[in-house]
Amino acid sequence: MPTYAVHRDLPGITMDQLAGAQQAVIASSKKFSEAGTPVKLIRSNFYPVASKCTCLFESPNPEVLKKVNEDAAVPFQTIEEVLDLTP
Repeated sequence: MPTYAVHRDLPGITMDQLAGAQQAVIASSKKFSEAGTPVKLIRSNFYPVASKCTCLFESPNPEVLKKVNEDAAVPFQTIEEVLDLTP
């Protein structure tokens, strides 16, 4: 399954809000997966100085991720396919 990066600008977010956003995305991914559309959050990286976050997902396509993130009510700017170059 392809891997996608979801890029987020989260100015002013607190760590508690960030944890809540992550839980909302996990719950939405689980809901979509249980309904037959597999989506998996791989990991999230938060950049505190820039107040930005990148979340990596496995998903059949970016349209599904758009729906997952909208369902979770977590803002995002872009979704793009990424290649895993783990050494």
